[in-house]
Amino acid sequence: MPALLCGLVAVAAVLSVFLAMDSLRLFSERPLMEFVITVQNHYYYALLALLLPFSFLIYPPVKRATRYWYDIILSLATFGICLYFFINSETMLDYGWEFSAPDTAVVMSYMLWALALEAVRRCGGATLFWLVLVFSVYPIFADKMPGPISGMASSAAETASYHVMSIESILGLPFRAFAQLVIGFLIFGVALQHTGGGRFFINLAFAGFGHVRGGSAKVAIVSSGLMGSMSGSVITNVLSTGPLTIPAMRKNGFSREYAGGVEACASTGGVLLPPIMGSTAFVMATFLNVPYTSVAIAATIPALLYFFGLFMQIDAYAARQGLQGTPREELPKLSDTVKEGWFYMASFAVLIFLLVFMQREAVAPFYATGMLLVLNQMSPKNRWNLDQTGAFLVACGKLLVELLAIMAGVGLIVGALSVTGLSGTLVNDLLFIAGDSILMLLLMGAFTSFILGIGMTVTAAYIFLAIVLAPALVQGGLDPMSVHLFILYWGMLSFITPPVALGAFAAASIAGASALKTGFKAMQLGSVIYFIPFFFVLEPALIMQGSASDIVITTAVVALGITFIAGGLQAYMPVLGLLDKPGLLPALGRVLIVSGGILVALPGLESIGIPIGDVALFATGLSLSVIGILASRRPRVLLQGTGA
Repeated sequence: MPALLCGLVAVAAVLSVFLAMDSLRLFSERPLMEFVITVQNHYYYALLALLLPFSFLIYPPVKRATRYWYDIILSLATFGICLYFFINSETMLDYGWEFSAPDTAVVMSYMLWALALEAVRRCGGATLFWLVLVFSVYPIFADKMPGPISGMASSAAETASYHVMSIESILGLPFRAFAQLVIGFLIFGVALQHTGGGRFFINLAFAGFGHVRGGSAKVAIVSSGLMGSMSGSVITNVLSTGPLTIPAMRKNGFSREYAGGVEACASTGGVLLPPIMGSTAFVMATFLNVPYTSVAIAATIPALLYFFGLFMQIDAYAARQGLQGTPREELPKLSDTVKEGWFYMASFAVLIFLLVFMQREAVAPFYATGMLLVLNQMSPKNRWNLDQTGAFLVACGKLLVELLAIMAGVGLIVGALSVTGLSGTLVNDLLFIAGDSILMLLLMGAFTSFILGIGMTVTAAYIFLAIVLAPALVQGGLDPMSVHLFILYWGMLSFITPPVALGAFAAASIAGASALKTGFKAMQLGSVIYFIPFFFVLEPALIMQGSASDIVITTAVVALGITFIAGGLQAYMPVLGLLDKPGLLPALGRVLIVSGGILVALPGLESIGIPIGDVALFATGLSLSVIGILASRRPRVLLQGTGA
């Protein structure tokens, strides 16, 4: 970007973060801007004015296009229109402009509606744009639609006014979650990347796991998982940790495709691992009207089970291939690593303390970021110069611009469904189509989440399905938290599932591997993620609901099932050894092991109307796995390497 544009983006980032912090009263007991920002809409329109115009300057109208003069016009128009609504925020509320606005405000609403659509096209892609466009104009034609999708109609002027001046559309729930919760965590993730957090987590993982068999791949799991948890972005995580972990795996004897698949799976899992989990988790907390910590706690066991499955597959592969760990003398010492990067751990501890113990999720990332930046500047080795500080601010600005545009665009969908009453109608229609079968609804939800996740951002896909599908599943008797996590998980699967597999393709480019082969390898390595959402939606104990004994026993049973799944896929079981006897019967045996593992881990199906209990599933699955092991086990041989 040109230097002037970089400077403007940096200033916009600083002002946006200042407004976010001031709205949380982090500078004093009363907001410093209380004489200017007198109502909440002032804050929202100020964020729009600061960030939305840059979507036309940072993101070109088409790929590889040069900047056009009309991008500047669109940017200035967006700023001016948002400024108009900022100035009139109090009047808008006092006189109910969302229902009866003056002509000037209506014209401005039309313009901001169109600009928001173009911004979401540039930042969120064509698929999201067309979905937002269709839904945003739907209220105008709602009464003319066929019965199942008909709704209460509004005039074009009423629709435009509602979209822009109500708190249900552009300024709706997704945008409010961004303004009140997400900004701080985004800034913390960027700060972590720019201060070298990725390298610290990699060195920490090498010090702990580098010496065990397949150590470099296990290092990738730990480091990319931790970094992904803090950054909240799959692609960003692959591109930041992949250049360090993938060459290490190649040196350790892993193939290019395998190394890329491991990195893609670890980075994808990191975004599902608390404490941060990406912006979608904060929107989820807002939807469920619960503290973010409730979402993070509920997501802990499913995420750990996913990483356990990934770890077991890598260990089995390394054992079967005889891949040894890195000699200890070539690894960084744990004491030296902690000494050099203690301030990352301190910032992380502050974040966890404020999130979990103080229940202050809105302010936690700002304190953690402040501590991280101050301690970083106190270190002569890590201290930023002006260029590095500028790069950090620009990165913050670009991320805020992109997510704000997407949240504003998705808000148009929320507003359209709200004003027409279609969301309630769709719930009843879905229940009718599924024949009141919760299993059918779950399968429909999984498929739809996956398809939408291919062409849209995870956040956009989640919000759409949280409005349309989640209420039907909850109405069917399933736990609301598990339903929303189910949608989130299946929306994430497109990062490791061909033909899209964006996370795997990014890792393949670093590894110099075939993109499609890396995608299929990632799909195999991360296979348990396809089943885990069904496990926790059927058994709330996996999301920390129930007695301590239920949680422990259920988690242990699922872990056993995952062990069988990993063993069958990689033809190796801990203690038992190789399961790679040649021939058709042993191959069928490995299929039985995987199938049995799924049944062992699968909770009872009574909650979805199928009279099969968990004891019957466990016994059947265990029997199948044992038969499969007996059919495919090779006589025990000594394997190289050090077990983990």
